[in-house]
Amino acid sequence: MCVKYVFFIITGNANYFHYTKQGGSPVIDGVDDAKEMVNTRQACTLLGISDSYQMGIFRILAGILHLGNVEFASRDSDSCTVPPKHEPLTIFCDLMGVEYEEMAHWLCHRKLATATETYIKPISKLHAINARDALAKHIYANLFNWIVDHVNKALHATVKQHSFIGVLDIYGFETFEINSFEQFCINYANEKLQQQFNMHVFKLEQEEYMKEQIPWTLIDFYDNQPCINLIEAKMGVLDLLDEECKMPKGSDDSWAQKLYNTHLNKCALFEKPRMSNKAFIIKHFADKVEYQCEGFLEKNKDTVYEEQIRVLKSSKKFKLLPELFQDEEKVLSPTSAAPSGRVPLTRMPVKPAKARPGQASKEHKKTVGHQFRNSLHLLMETLNATTPHYVRCIKPNDFKFPFTFDEKRAVQQLRACGVLETIRISAAGFPSRWTYQEFFSRYRVLMKQRDVLGDRKQTCKNVLEKLIQDKDKYQFGKTKIFFRAGQVAYLEKIRADKLRAACIRIQKTIRGWLMRKKYMRMRKAAITIQRHVRGYQARCYAKFLRRTRAAITIQKFQRMYVVRKRYQCMRDATIALQALLRGYMVRNKYQMMLREHKSVVIQKHVRGWLARRRYRRTLRAIVYLQCCYRRMMAKRELKKLKIEARSVERYKKLHIGLENKIMQLQRKIDEQNKEYKSLLEKMNNLEITYSTETEKLRSDVERLRTSEEEAKNATNRVLSLQEEIAKLRKELHQTQSEKKSIEERADKYKHETEQLVSELKEQNSLLKTEKEELNRRIHDQAREITESMEKKLVEETKQLELDLNDERLRYQNLLNEFSRLEERYDDLKDEMNLMVSIPKPGHKRTDSTHSSNESEYTFSSEITEAEDLPLRMEQEPSEKKAALDMSLFLKLQKRVSELEQEKQSLQDELDRKEEQALRAKAKEEERPPIRGAELEYESLKRQELESENKKLKNELNELQKALTETRAPEVTAPGAPAYRVLLDQLTSVSEELEVRKEEVLILRSQLVSQKEAIQPKHTMTDATILLEDVQKMKDKGEIAQAYIGLKETNRLLESQLQSQKKSHENELESLRGEIQSLKEENNRQQQLLAQNLQLPPEARIEASLQHEITRLTNENLFYEELYADDPKKYQLYRISLYKRMIDLMEQLEKQDKTVRKLKKQLKVFAKKIGELEVGQMENISPGQIIDEPIRPVNIPRKEKDFQGMLEYKKEDEQKLVKNLILELKPRGVAVNLIPGLPAYILFMCVRHADYLNDDQKVRSLLTSTINGIKKVLKKRGDDFETVSFWLSNTCRFLHCLKQYSGEEGFMKHNTPRQNEHCLTNFDLAEYRQVLSDLAIQIYQQLVRVLENILQPMIVSGMLEHETIQGVSGVKPTGLRKRTSSIADEGTYTLDSIIRQLNSFHSVMCQHGMDPELIKQVVKQMFYIIGAITLNNLLLRKDMCSWSKGMQIRYNVSQLEEWLRDKNLMNSGAKETLEPLIQAAQLLQVKKKTDEDAEAICSMCNALTTAQIVKVLNLYTPVNEFEERVLVSFIRTIQVRLRDRKDSPQLLMDAKHIFPVTFPFNPSSLALETIQIPASLGLGFISRV
Repeated sequence: MCVKYVFFIITGNANYFHYTKQGGSPVIDGVDDAKEMVNTRQACTLLGISDSYQMGIFRILAGILHLGNVEFASRDSDSCTVPPKHEPLTIFCDLMGVEYEEMAHWLCHRKLATATETYIKPISKLHAINARDALAKHIYANLFNWIVDHVNKALHATVKQHSFIGVLDIYGFETFEINSFEQFCINYANEKLQQQFNMHVFKLEQEEYMKEQIPWTLIDFYDNQPCINLIEAKMGVLDLLDEECKMPKGSDDSWAQKLYNTHLNKCALFEKPRMSNKAFIIKHFADKVEYQCEGFLEKNKDTVYEEQIRVLKSSKKFKLLPELFQDEEKVLSPTSAAPSGRVPLTRMPVKPAKARPGQASKEHKKTVGHQFRNSLHLLMETLNATTPHYVRCIKPNDFKFPFTFDEKRAVQQLRACGVLETIRISAAGFPSRWTYQEFFSRYRVLMKQRDVLGDRKQTCKNVLEKLIQDKDKYQFGKTKIFFRAGQVAYLEKIRADKLRAACIRIQKTIRGWLMRKKYMRMRKAAITIQRHVRGYQARCYAKFLRRTRAAITIQKFQRMYVVRKRYQCMRDATIALQALLRGYMVRNKYQMMLREHKSVVIQKHVRGWLARRRYRRTLRAIVYLQCCYRRMMAKRELKKLKIEARSVERYKKLHIGLENKIMQLQRKIDEQNKEYKSLLEKMNNLEITYSTETEKLRSDVERLRTSEEEAKNATNRVLSLQEEIAKLRKELHQTQSEKKSIEERADKYKHETEQLVSELKEQNSLLKTEKEELNRRIHDQAREITESMEKKLVEETKQLELDLNDERLRYQNLLNEFSRLEERYDDLKDEMNLMVSIPKPGHKRTDSTHSSNESEYTFSSEITEAEDLPLRMEQEPSEKKAALDMSLFLKLQKRVSELEQEKQSLQDELDRKEEQALRAKAKEEERPPIRGAELEYESLKRQELESENKKLKNELNELQKALTETRAPEVTAPGAPAYRVLLDQLTSVSEELEVRKEEVLILRSQLVSQKEAIQPKHTMTDATILLEDVQKMKDKGEIAQAYIGLKETNRLLESQLQSQKKSHENELESLRGEIQSLKEENNRQQQLLAQNLQLPPEARIEASLQHEITRLTNENLFYEELYADDPKKYQLYRISLYKRMIDLMEQLEKQDKTVRKLKKQLKVFAKKIGELEVGQMENISPGQIIDEPIRPVNIPRKEKDFQGMLEYKKEDEQKLVKNLILELKPRGVAVNLIPGLPAYILFMCVRHADYLNDDQKVRSLLTSTINGIKKVLKKRGDDFETVSFWLSNTCRFLHCLKQYSGEEGFMKHNTPRQNEHCLTNFDLAEYRQVLSDLAIQIYQQLVRVLENILQPMIVSGMLEHETIQGVSGVKPTGLRKRTSSIADEGTYTLDSIIRQLNSFHSVMCQHGMDPELIKQVVKQMFYIIGAITLNNLLLRKDMCSWSKGMQIRYNVSQLEEWLRDKNLMNSGAKETLEPLIQAAQLLQVKKKTDEDAEAICSMCNALTTAQIVKVLNLYTPVNEFEERVLVSFIRTIQVRLRDRKDSPQLLMDAKHIFPVTFPFNPSSLALETIQIPASLGLGFISRV
């Protein structure tokens, strides 16, 4: 029902409703109501108002419209009624969810409460209509306040607000033909605001002159306080109106008479119209306004009856409606006053009848005028407490016509806004003002060099006294110069004249230089022409001499030619006869050879065709047989696969378990690496194919060359034939008389030979052309292939690089997110620990404004003293300590409540799932029972037993290996590590085996039962797949067979398990026996040790040697018996004994040497001790005497034997991390020691752990190192030196792990000595990846630190500071205070940026950072500088000028010079500045013609279209030599750049971080030469 009415309201006609048809024009041209409705709903959804609340809002609005259509019928003059079953009221009650009868009753009645009784009184029709309208306005006002509250909640920020920006949008001064209560309130508000505006402007002017100590006389201005007093003072208009509203029978006429009696002829601002007794006139600051008194009282009362509100609040079907009428009163503070000048005519909230009726009646006595006055006072308090700024909006005309300006209307608005009065006040003083620095920069061109003094103030005074003679036209303040109106224009004219004269002088000089250059060019051209003419005459004379000599030579050769031709004719006739005869003979022979050759070719082709046909027939038959056989085998295999697919075992094999899937996921990474390698191989294959194609083409060229040689041979053969023909002609000439009949044949044969020769020549020419064509095609094809291959190779390489960079960037972003979440987890963990440890305080405190993402290091420092001071004063002394941590406690308490709610929701969801499982299980029990769960339990139990059996076997094998490998006496002795490991592993294996078996079986059986109950459609486990398979089986015989097969397999596995258990128990017994024997040996050794301790030192050594000899002999005898059957093992054992003996002998020799040296030093110290006093001798302990001489002995003697390892104890690991990482100062290490020393020390410790084959020690050391570095960076992450130091050391540690990993790719860079130091037992590739990720995180943190340091410098140094003095002296009007040519104190310059860059570079170089990594850091720094500079350039209009472009170009060139000095030009940093360079060029190029547009489009390829258009729009000329960019030129640029595909984003992403790489950089430093300084406090580490 409700939805139907709402739909009707939205789509119906607005003329149907009383509230919407009063304007007479419900349709607005150009406005789509449906589209606006969709936008409104989208905005509500975006602000957090749900669809249900939106529908509630629409219901309320629909109800208000229908309430306006409710009509009343008069019963008499004092009562009225609603027609029965009135449709608008019925719809209203249905929408609001209230009773029709009750609402109809209270619309026509009201309740009067006295001290003793309560009366219900009917009201007249007019009062009922007014009450209806008041109720509609009250509902609408509460709905508006509710929407505003929800919008404020959605936009509310958690950060504490220290200040605010309020926008006050007010109507201006209003005067219509009929002015009523609304216009009166608006003009009253404008009077107050105009007074505040005048006071504010006058106060600012006065404060400015007083601060600058300028002589100033007060200026009178219009004060509208009398008008305000007329309205709001005692017995004023509002006071009399409120008094009249309180009267029982008050009316508008009586109120008008009171106004006349009180103010007429007494107040100059109050007048009475001549022709009316129901109106009055007030002289406002803008104009006189005549107000009609009719309706003032009713609008001022605007009464809402609380019985009607109670009916609405009783609605139970509509939850939103009671929310609008809550009993809470919101007290407006000065900062939360209504921001609109037209204060909404809100009504006070209606109290229920039960809550203090006296208070409720008192609240209802407040009128609209009283509320408006209070709200206006609050607004004035807010304006006085803040810093207001004013924007005056002037309408050019009243008809909204374009390009139409009404001067009278504009002046009227300016007068109404008080702007003319403000201008008069400002013009009476000094409207123009300059600071001394700005005046000096602007008018420096008017000064001479001798006028410029060190004191800028005195310089400006001297110049002004010369330029302006009238001293009253300006005044000198403390920091500024004040000018009268017109003086700045006079100074600008003088300055422009000076610049114009300088420009003319420059033009004169340049034009003279151009003419002189033109004259020199013409003179040079004349000399050139003379030189060429004289040369031409000399060449003509030489040509005449040559022609004369040539004529003589031609005559000589002509005569010789005639004689020779005669001789040739005779010789040719003779040769022709010979050729005829010889040709006839050769032709016959040639025809015979040609026939034989053709017959051979025909035979060859026929035999080849027959052989090919026979081969194809045979091949087709073989292929057909193969197809038949393979089809038969495929059908058999398909049947097997189908049978296997139907079986249960197939599903088990396909779904072995989650472990295989995890392994598959791990292999995907390797597959990706393989794909990358395959791409490289494909590229190599393409190169190989390219080379093969070129070889084929070369072979074709060689073949063509051979054909060409054959053609040459044919031509030679023709020449030889021609010679034979010539001989035959000679013979024919001799026998001419005998063989005349042959002459005809000879002529015929000659003709044929000539034709043959011509044909051969033609064929030869065709062959040559074909050869050239083939050569050209081969060359073109080879070139095309090479070009296409190169293009493909380049494109594929670029694509691979882009994909690699994208993957690297995505991975590093994920790593950054992971580090942030990890820090968040640590912070929450610390907060939880603090919450548990902090006692609950006894007082409450407001929520902290700090973010919960902040770490514990920054939390306590951000609590301001202003917040803590009142708490300290209010709390007792016992609670002072807890007050500091209350905000943390409240946050933790809130977090705990959230976690409890989350836990409760999860618990509810779990209960719901269990109920669903129970219901599904009940349904399943109703079906025929299936043994699927039992089968699943059996399979799970079998798999579990198999896995535990394998695990147990592996554990026992490791124990056996440990026993067999460590049979040495010192290792297997009681108390040795192997002894303890053996006992621990035996006990832990047996206990863990049983516990894990039971837990896994119980949990998995429960999982199977739950899954069987829930019956999911898609699952990944073997159990559900088996159940689905069993359920799909339709044949009960198959189910039984499968179940029997599973039982048999389970029995077989149980028998195997029993046998393995027995073998395990036997092995366990044998191990226990060995342990018992070891215990006995241990006891015996302890007894011998106790006996030795009781002997004297000499006898002790002898006894220990004797015991050792006896032990070794017993051990030898034992091993001889043990290895009696295996002589190889006994030989190996003997070799190990010899090695141990040699080591013991070497140790004995070293100890003897040290003993002798100690004895010598002991004698020296004994002499020194004898000279000391007796008291000092008693204080010296023997340990000191022995320890001191050891230091100078060990270091030089053992350097030759150092292996580049550092030994430390396991318990000293935390101490090592603390001294080397947590408490290390980067400055001292970087300056005094070698770079990367902590990384080398850590790697040498890792080498020693690898040497000992102690995986736990390696893992613990690497984990502690990584965690220690993270702690240091978390604690001192804002210090650039700390972050740079640990980035360098982390990379060096990573390179050491690669360099000494033992992989061939890394070992080729090492020396033979370094290859001996490679790791032997562990592959730390996974830890290399972890360290690489840590290095990426440190790099990103380093970039953030760089950005925080550089960001405040960039805008000031790159844009605002004038590096080239005087270029930006000309500034746009109104923008003088933005920049200064000389930097003030405290500002940053380009030198500041370069000094900071030098500091960064020197610190990174001191820390030994890799050069490639330094290049990447510099590239990132330059990208930040370019992005921030370009973004600020695009947002600031005062920076877009020709001079600023020149400044930017100069600053960029300085940065490029810095790159050249540091040898970093190939780092890619210069390319990151390309958008900024092109933006500067865009500011400097011409911007007029189409050619300029084409040049801009081709030049600005690094800028987007939006950026180019933005710069052109912001371009501002600063002097008369420049022009603003035309709109047509900008449109031309947009048309030309229309096809460019670039990002629509205007600003660059200054937070973008390039992906970082760490190229392998091996170290040439030998590990054995590294010395550990004593300042590090690592005395517990010893070199090995």
